[in-house]
Amino acid sequence: MRLTRRGRVVVFLAALTLLLIAAFFPGSVAVGSETPGKAEPTEIVMVGTGDTLWGIAAELNVDGDIRSTMHEIERLNALESAALSAGQRLRVPVSDD
Repeated sequence: MRLTRRGRVVVFLAALTLLLIAAFFPGSVAVGSETPGKAEPTEIVMVGTGDTLWGIAAELNVDGDIRSTMHEIERLNALESAALSAGQRLRVPVSDD
């Protein structure tokens, strides 16, 4: 079978469409469960002038690993960097002690 130029373009576009559908369809499926997750115990801390993420994490830290506490604060607040502003409210983990 011989295809014309228009036929080759149609076949190419159809294949490309199928490939894109196959690539993006699995990512559009929602993932969840029937049981709700357990909420993490947190509290809100107001950032003061001169406060740093390291300093706040050091005050909250109970296990001695300040970096892990910093990463947890960054995760809880969806921070892209460690830069803070005075007056900013941060959600911080509360120890179970």
